[in-house]
Amino acid sequence: MREIILDTETTGFEPSEGHRVIEVAAIEVVNLLPTGRFYHAIIDPQRDVPPEASRIHGFTRADLEGKPLFAEQMDAMLAFLGDSPIVAHNAAFDFKHLDAELVRAGRPPLDGTRMVDSLALARERFPGAPNSLDALCRRFEIDLSERTTHNALLDVRLLAQVYLELRGGRQLGLTLGAAPFATAALVQATEAAAPRTPRPIQVPEERVAVHAAFLGKLKDPLWNRL
Repeated sequence: MREIILDTETTGFEPSEGHRVIEVAAIEVVNLLPTGRFYHAIIDPQRDVPPEASRIHGFTRADLEGKPLFAEQMDAMLAFLGDSPIVAHNAAFDFKHLDAELVRAGRPPLDGTRMVDSLALARERFPGAPNSLDALCRRFEIDLSERTTHNALLDVRLLAQVYLELRGGRQLGLTLGAAPFATAALVQATEAAAPRTPRPIQVPEERVAVHAAFLGKLKDPLWNRL
C-alpha cells in the first residue's frame, strides 16, 4: 500500500492569523518501506518570520526571500501526493495550513479522509506518555543526532521510522540515511532468502536403544491410552 509521510514548517500556528507554509517535505512509502521517492520545497511566504518560529525551524526571512511561491510549486506537490493516505504527526496542523494555501491559490482543500495522524496512533499505544516525535524516536531508539531544528525533510525521515514501529515493528535493515533514504540497502535487506536444503538429523542406533529402554520403564504412559 502506498502512503505519504508528510511534514510542514510554517511562520506560526494559525493560518487564520496570516501565517504561511515555508517548507513542505514528503516521502513515499510502500508497505511501510521508503521507496526513495520524495518531494521537498522551500517556499517564500511573502511575509516576515517571527523570531519564535525561527528558533524552532531555523529559517529566517532572508533564507526564504526569492524562493518559489506556494502556488508555483503546488502542482508538483499535488502530483506527488496523488490520492494516497497522508501520514503526519499532529496531522490536523499540517492539513489546515496546506488547506489554507490551496484555497488561497484557488484549489480545493485536501480530502480529510486521507489524514493519518501518527500522534493519535502513538497516544493510543502509549496513553499518558510523552508522544512528541523526539520522545517516540527515543522510545524506539531512532538516532536523533541530526535533529538540531525542526527541518521538515529530516522530520519525515524520522517519522517514517516511527510510523513503521507504530504499525508493527522495524524491518531488518531499515535505515534512512542522509542519502535519499538508502533505497538499495532496503532492497537488499528485504529480498527473499535463498531456498535451503533440508538436512535430516541422523540418530545413532545406540541412542534409539537408550530412549526405548527409558520409555519401557514408564507405567501406563498417556500415549498408550489413545
